Amino acid sequence: MADIPQQPDIQMEATDLYREETVTDRRVGSLQKLTPIKSDGSRDETRKDIYVGQTQILTPAGALPLSFEVEADSLETAVARFGDHAKAALEEAMQRLDEMRRESASSIIVPGSGPEGGAPGGNMPLR
Repeated sequence: MADIPQQPDIQMEATDLYREETVTDRRVGSLQKLTPIKSDGSRDETRKDIYVGQTQILTPAGALPLSFEVEADSLETAVARFGDHAKAALEEAMQRLDEMRRESASSIIVPGSGPEGGAPGGNMPLR
């Protein structure tokens, strides 16, 4: 009988709770305002609000979703900084895609290094 893997401990962290509020312009994207709260639902004044921007960029391969934190101390500031943070997130995503392309292009397949020690696709030797 196969061993059953141990189930992960799935518990919410009662000291790290946030209430979510979503704001959108219905054109470019949305901002999530995460307000820190205590486990009783009251505002936790010891932690700052967090703003998370979300948008999509259309590419030839389809929509590329972007999600990024916006450094701000108010909704007004987060809205004003949305575009700059979205551009930075897009640049970072493009750099990661370029890095993945380079890694993929530099992968070298050596005959005889497959799982069966033969040619890819089976045990038939190369001619």
